Amino acid sequence: MKKLLASVALTMLSLTPALAQDCTTTVTTIEPGKLTVAAYDYPPFTIVAADGSISGIDPDIAAAVAKDNCLELVALVMDPAATTQSVIAGKADIAIGSWNRTEKRSEVLGISAPTYLDPMGILSKDGVDTIEGLVGKKVGTVAGYLWVEQMQELLGDNLAIYPDAVALAQDLAAGRIDAAADGYNYAAYAQKNAGAYEGIQIKLAQPDERVSASVKAPQAGILYTKGNDSLGAAIDATIGRLAAEGAITKAIVDAGYDARVADVGEPWLVK
Repeated sequence: MKKLLASVALTMLSLTPALAQDCTTTVTTIEPGKLTVAAYDYPPFTIVAADGSISGIDPDIAAAVAKDNCLELVALVMDPAATTQSVIAGKADIAIGSWNRTEKRSEVLGISAPTYLDPMGILSKDGVDTIEGLVGKKVGTVAGYLWVEQMQELLGDNLAIYPDAVALAQDLAAGRIDAAADGYNYAAYAQKNAGAYEGIQIKLAQPDERVSASVKAPQAGILYTKGNDSLGAAIDATIGRLAAEGAITKAIVDAGYDARVADVGEPWLVK
């Protein structure tokens, strides 16, 4: 997960149903009748406007949860790390911003049903989309990604590891590497909306058992106060409804992604 430093206007699909006039809630929240959301700027999943208002795929899901459960949505905008800490500290009910569902996070936070995938992407000028297609090439990736260790075993000295996605993109553009393994969501959005990766093809990595992240992409979810079962059940119910209606898939496609990003499969947690 990375922060995309771009200010982009984006029209997102509204996922929010209308509130009934006599609506009452059975969901427990920090402030009764309100759903406090901790958010940071990570387009298109969460977009923070200059006035502090939020929009995007995750805020639309959060707004749907609020209205499904007769709650007023209250947004708190902050730095990425502070969003999860605000939930742990009891200052916010949920945190949004394409957070991966991991075992480590589940120790201190509730994690919703999966919303969409955070898959591995392969970036190159010639459209490579397989792990085998990277063998023999000079390839770059970013430190800390799930696939780094397995790709090191496969590619050896042909794998260059960068501190961040910006440095990786610069070397790819300059031809110092032949291809890159990066987060598909980040790269595809940056190319479409921020003018990045000119002349580069961005592909979803085809499954290859040698690199497990290509076979089973991490799932994103909404983080909430651990132990708040009523809130967790409410979030999951809304995500289930939106998925069944095709609303999440439409939002993913409208943002410029492959529809497969919304095909989450069975819930699981990254170890």
